[in-house]
Amino acid sequence: MSSSLPPSARVGSQSVLSTARYAAARHAAWLGAAAIITDEAGRVLLVRPTYRKDHSWLLPGGVVEADEHPRVTCRREITEELGLVLPLSAVLAVHSSSQHHPDLEHGSCPGEVRFVFDAGTLTPDQVEAIRLPREELSEYAFLETRDAVQRLRPVDGRIMLAAYRARLGNTATAHLADGRHILDVPALDRHDVHVRYRPLWDSPLHRGPVPERLPVRQAWAWCFVPDGRIVLVADPGARGAGPMLPGGTVESTDATPEDTLHREAAEEAQLTLTDPVRLGWVLDETGKVYGGVGPNARLRLVARVTAVGPAAVDPATGRPFARPLATPAQAAALLGWGTPGARQAQRAVDTARARWGLPTASPAAIEEIPAEGMHLS
Repeated sequence: MSSSLPPSARVGSQSVLSTARYAAARHAAWLGAAAIITDEAGRVLLVRPTYRKDHSWLLPGGVVEADEHPRVTCRREITEELGLVLPLSAVLAVHSSSQHHPDLEHGSCPGEVRFVFDAGTLTPDQVEAIRLPREELSEYAFLETRDAVQRLRPVDGRIMLAAYRARLGNTATAHLADGRHILDVPALDRHDVHVRYRPLWDSPLHRGPVPERLPVRQAWAWCFVPDGRIVLVADPGARGAGPMLPGGTVESTDATPEDTLHREAAEEAQLTLTDPVRLGWVLDETGKVYGGVGPNARLRLVARVTAVGPAAVDPATGRPFARPLATPAQAAALLGWGTPGARQAQRAVDTARARWGLPTASPAAIEEIPAEGMHLS
């Protein structure tokens, strides 16, 4: 039987059906948006939802609504969840979850694409102004990343770390699928580097000479390469790597704290240093880490790196240390010393520029010194 529809109507009907089938065949996924927000010590803000049966926590954020851009979602959710209006400066990570990922609630989610934005650092006044919607969120906390991953679902923890490290390392947007990087893995992720919050006693710097009554138990240095960046060391461990300045404990065989610095920098990072300058000292009131020896001074220095050798095993730990290169400001953030640490970093920069004419390091991605070492012009 021939169709009663004219040819033009039959073509139009087939086109509509084809479009409908095409649309039905397209991948469907939820869109989500979340934010990395920190306090002045670099701890990450998490919120605890009331509706999760496994009691896991979340980054602030939520589900993108119809006709809403993820950036708009993120700002809206921050206001709804925290009572704050915050600017968003960058997309730190984009993550896609497959429908059958074990951390998703099966049957309710067809998969998700999540954007993680940088919502900056809160002042103490902003922290005090946080107000939660109690029917949705029961509490919030600022946590070190090592502790934060324990409260998040595994995939959420990996997303948080990738986004947070992208901010610290000034790297490009991290692209992940099911919690794994799909492009090159940045240095901070490769070595599982975490920021450890330090009590403020570990950061205020006294500029004068160390009082004679205080023994010097430690010597660490801001070690500058010619382009104005500094070398950090990170010791890999069971809970990730904690970044440090080169240096260490003053031993009885060290004639001066400067000798300690030269020895430790060579052992940990294969650095040859010259012309170390005392920047100041911080007070350790108890000496607990040294067996409760009582009040002592921890010396901070500035030094110039003249050679970097091939990576080697640290004799004290039996492990090779990672050797990230960072701007002083990035290093201060990684050390977790907060605002006092940023001031100390700036003093180190001022000293290096005045003494050796070193430039101010341009903001760039944190990178690792190659295993074979680095030639310094």
